[in-house]
Amino acid sequence: MQNPLQISTRNISLSKAAESTIREKADKLDQFYGRIMSCRVMVETLHKSHHKGIMYHVRIDITVPGGEIVVKRPSHEDLYVAIRDSFDAARRQLENYARKQRGEVKAHVQQPQGRVTKIFRKEGYGFIEGQENYEIYFHRNAVLNGDFDHLNVGTPVRYTEELGENGPQASTVTVIGGQRG
Repeated sequence: MQNPLQISTRNISLSKAAESTIREKADKLDQFYGRIMSCRVMVETLHKSHHKGIMYHVRIDITVPGGEIVVKRPSHEDLYVAIRDSFDAARRQLENYARKQRGEVKAHVQQPQGRVTKIFRKEGYGFIEGQENYEIYFHRNAVLNGDFDHLNVGTPVRYTEELGENGPQASTVTVIGGQRG
């Protein structure tokens, strides 16, 4: 961490043990992302609840190159649980940030597109001509949004292909842009 940890409180005085726990957990954050510029921790007590007593709230603001990570977790009646939960959330957010920085974020694969080539309404199935110019079977249950009865030959669709018992089949079929044949 480039700048020293800042711990502030509101409506509470932290014990040496609680402050030490915060410092230890903040130091461990560098293991998950080594370029942390600063870390600010705010510990506060919220108004007494008639049912739960004193509630502790821990907020963590972490400055990293190109952004800031803010952790706000639900309050808890145990100070150490509130600290643990907040730092666990901070760790997860830092790991995600580091993955994005390294370009390891999953790229969403675009579903292939095709056109309905045959439709057998009474039997409840049809075929799509896929991008590779071969036919893919689909069942009415694979068509999303109840659109099976609105399909016609030529309707453009997106589909998810899988290998069925008799060859390729579409496990999910979506009408493109709400177009119906």
